[in-house]
Amino acid sequence: MILVVGATAHFGRQTVETLAAEGHRVRALSREPGKAGLPAGVEVVRGDLTLEETLAPALSGVDAVFLVLPYGMDAAPLLRATRRAGVRRIVFLSSGAVIDGAGEQPDVIAAYHHGVEQAVKATGVEWTFLRLFFPAVNSLSYAMQLGGSDVVRGAYAGATSAPIHEGDVAAVAARVLTGDGHAGKVYELTGPESMTQAEQVGVLGTVLGRPLRFEELDAGPVRAQLGQFMDPAFVNALFDLMEATVGKPAPVGSLVEELTGRPARTYAQWAADHLADFG
Repeated sequence: MILVVGATAHFGRQTVETLAAEGHRVRALSREPGKAGLPAGVEVVRGDLTLEETLAPALSGVDAVFLVLPYGMDAAPLLRATRRAGVRRIVFLSSGAVIDGAGEQPDVIAAYHHGVEQAVKATGVEWTFLRLFFPAVNSLSYAMQLGGSDVVRGAYAGATSAPIHEGDVAAVAARVLTGDGHAGKVYELTGPESMTQAEQVGVLGTVLGRPLRFEELDAGPVRAQLGQFMDPAFVNALFDLMEATVGKPAPVGSLVEELTGRPARTYAQWAADHLADFG
């Protein structure tokens, strides 16, 4: 039995669907099972990551856990329950911001994910980490702006990434959760092409059939505005990561194809799969 934690978020949901389609026994953890909307045959169990006493039933009979956490969530209650339940394998969806061997991580995003990685290792359970930079689903943030305009406004038009389709992350997660030879591995996953933010908006426009363009704003005021609604340290870390990529091609790896046997999907394919999200 495989337990997916974070099963109703983008990556967790896709992984549940992939595992179920392949015929694996999969269980999904949810605070509100009735609203999960997962495929028939998936066992959805109630549990709260902040209440350790609710986790034992979800972990009963589980061999492997796919761990998808919202930023800042304390993983300690789940990891204690996981160790007690005798789980044999944990696959954690981490961040590409983590720097191995650093005396101190460069920002709060890296520090949080590094902390969870170390806590997973401390359980003594077999582990694998999937590290992502800027997944393609981040582009869903454009949708609100595009409701009444063909312009996306934001900082760092030239910031680069190799956006990865959540379906490819799910396919890799399914291979790692169910296959051998992945213990103690760190997989840094990317999409198949380096793109600037402006280029992503251009591709999105082509797929949508709209003349979309990216209008660059000064980063300072945007940071300050977002910092009023989000943790300022998180905002600054995210913007610093973006700023550092301007003018530099993003690393593009081949791990998706090596692990799944098929090429990673392009950003255009991602956009086509999300037409409904952009109205």
